[in-house]
Amino acid sequence: MLSNKKLFAESKKYIPGGVNSPVRAFCSVGGNPIFIKKANGSKLIDVNNKEYIDYVCSWGPLILGHSHTKIIQALKKVCDDGTSYGAPTEIELKLAKLICKLVPSIEKVRMVNSGTEATMSAIRLARAYTRKNKIIKFEGCYHGHSDDFLIKAGSGLTTLSIPGSPGVTKGTIKDTLNAEYNDIESVKRLIKENKGEIAAIIIEPVAGNMGVVLPKENFLQQLREITLNENIILIFDEVITGFRVALGGAQELYNVITDLTTLGKIIGGGLPVGAYGGRKDIMDYVAPIGPVYQAGTLSGNPLAMTAGYETLKILMQKDTYKILEFKAKVLEDGIKENLKMLNLKYQQTRVGSMSCLFFTNKEIKDYQSVMTSNTKTYAKYFHNMLKKGIYLAPSQFEASFISLAHSDKDIEKTIKVNYESLKKL
Repeated sequence: MLSNKKLFAESKKYIPGGVNSPVRAFCSVGGNPIFIKKANGSKLIDVNNKEYIDYVCSWGPLILGHSHTKIIQALKKVCDDGTSYGAPTEIELKLAKLICKLVPSIEKVRMVNSGTEATMSAIRLARAYTRKNKIIKFEGCYHGHSDDFLIKAGSGLTTLSIPGSPGVTKGTIKDTLNAEYNDIESVKRLIKENKGEIAAIIIEPVAGNMGVVLPKENFLQQLREITLNENIILIFDEVITGFRVALGGAQELYNVITDLTTLGKIIGGGLPVGAYGGRKDIMDYVAPIGPVYQAGTLSGNPLAMTAGYETLKILMQKDTYKILEFKAKVLEDGIKENLKMLNLKYQQTRVGSMSCLFFTNKEIKDYQSVMTSNTKTYAKYFHNMLKKGIYLAPSQFEASFISLAHSDKDIEKTIKVNYESLKKL
C-alpha cells in the first residue's frame, strides 16, 4: 500500500504540484498532504488508515457530514437511471424551485458546474444588463479563478503569496477596481472616480476566503443603499455562505436583498455545482430568452441536483441551524477559553458554523489586518493538530466548518487538542 508521501511524490509526476487545487499541496504549512481513502460522518480516513476529525468538510459543502445515508441512497438510485442526459430533468426544476423559495433575492436561477462559473456568468450578465464595463470587488475576497477576479484576491492566492496571476490582461485589470472590505468610504471613492462606469459590485457578504471576516454593522446595508442610488448591480457571492450561515444565506442573516446571488458548495451536496440567480428582469437577459450566452454540458446534471435537493430538504427541518449554532458556539467558547488560559491574544472569528483562528493580536476587520497573521506559527499549530487527528485547512487564510455530524465527543476532543497544540507553540 502506498503511503501519503509516496502517493504525493508519484502525483507530482503527472499533476501540476501533485494536486488539482493549489491549497491542497500544503505549500504554506509544509509537509506532505494526506490522501483520503474514505470518509463518514465527521471523520476522514487516509490511505494509512489514520482517522481525523474533519473541519474542512470539502471546503464547506458537507454541512450534513460525509456519506450521509439519505444522500448516498438517493445518488445510488439516480445512478441506476443514468448519470447525465444533456436534456432537462424534473430534479433540476425541483431544486430551482426550492432555491427560489429559500433565498430572499432569487426569482430565477441558472445551474452551472462551479462557483467560478457562477461568478463569471453573473458579472457578464451584470455588464450586459447595465451596458457598463467596470466592476468593484474587495481586497481579499475570492470569487473563483476567472480573469476578472484574480486581482488582490484571497484564498489560495494569498496562501501562496501570489499577488495576481500571469495571463490576466491589462484590459481586464483596468476594468476591475478593488475596494477595502468593511470600508464604505473606499467604495464611494471608486464610484466617484468612475462615475457612471460601474456595472456591478461583487462581495462575499462574510469574507470566507481570507479566513472568516465578518461585515461591520450596517456595512452591507450601506452597500445596498449606494448601489440602488447609483444604478449598480449588487452581487452577493454566497458560494460559501449560501445555506451555511442561515437557510436563506447571509442575505437573510443580514437582511439585505441583492440583485444577483451566486451559489455553490452546499447546493450540490458534495458534488460539483454552481448557480447564479436573482431578479427576474435581469435573469431574463440569459440565453435562450435573452442575449447573454452561457451554456454547460453537465449543468444541472441529475447527480448534483439530487444531492443538493436532498441536502436542502434536510436543512429545512426544524432547529437544524440552532443545532449547528450550538455546536459551533461550544467549540468557539472552548478555544477562546484556551487562549485566555495560555495568555494568548490570537483572534477567533465565527459566524454560524464557519470560523477561523487568526494568529495575530490585531482586530480582524479587513485584508490588511488578516495579513498581519503569523503564517509560520499557524503552520506549527496545523501540524500539532494534524498529528493528534484534527484536520484543519492547510492555510491560515481559509475557514473551518462544522457539520451536523460533529458530535459532542468530537468537539470535546478538538478543544483538548487545541489547548495542547497552542501550548506547544
